[in-house]
Amino acid sequence: MMRAESHPSGECRERAPSGELGRRVAMRREQLGLSREQVAERAGAAPGYLQYVEEHQATPGIGFLLRLAEALESTVAELTGCTTDLPPGLGHAGYHTQLLELDPQECHLLLSTHGVGRVGTMTDDGPTILPVNYVVDGEHIAYRSARDSLLTAVAGRTVAFEVDHVDEALSQGWSVLVVGTAAAVDDSEAARRLDEHAYTTPWAGGPRNVWLTITPTRVTGRRIRVLESHAAPGGGHGTDGRSRDGARA
Repeated sequence: MMRAESHPSGECRERAPSGELGRRVAMRREQLGLSREQVAERAGAAPGYLQYVEEHQATPGIGFLLRLAEALESTVAELTGCTTDLPPGLGHAGYHTQLLELDPQECHLLLSTHGVGRVGTMTDDGPTILPVNYVVDGEHIAYRSARDSLLTAVAGRTVAFEVDHVDEALSQGWSVLVVGTAAAVDDSEAARRLDEHAYTTPWAGGPRNVWLTITPTRVTGRRIRVLESHAAPGGGHGTDGRSRDGARA
């Protein structure tokens, strides 16, 4: 796979394969809950062309990419894969922001049905945080790992589980923290049900077939909301005054 490398100038020296552009566009559109027709109208393009971009190895010009990124509340760098090897949150803070506490119901909605989260625990070498593919099973968080791994050794312990999302275009976002007790799923029928319920196999691959669940004892969350656009160069203020909700850890 071709790497998409980002530089301080903001230019991308190598773009990801064009097929990845379509997948990123489709995923971002679905995240926003928009139809192809709605995005095409925002970007001033024909819905058929947007479908072509999503489903084929298209190489659109920079003008269309700029309009498409704006329509998807994203950036050209994100859509073309230039930020793949960079940590999130490289943008400037919004001019006027709020830090909001989320109630448990909002936290459960943000956890959704599945995704990638992080399990935090103490080990002999100190605190350890590892990413996992998770699935929400009723009131429980469930994930798979390899036998004899650190992630299976947490059974019977109190662990932390964190999920977040960063909206790079708007410099805002949310995070959800779950604290609870981890337990191994020893019942074969329960494990089979989780296998069927899982959206995907673990991204890390390999023989990761031991299920664990986390039973929450505390669920908290925070959201950063940007009330106004970024400060303009030279210290000026944003002018749109719109309130925006998004995602950030």
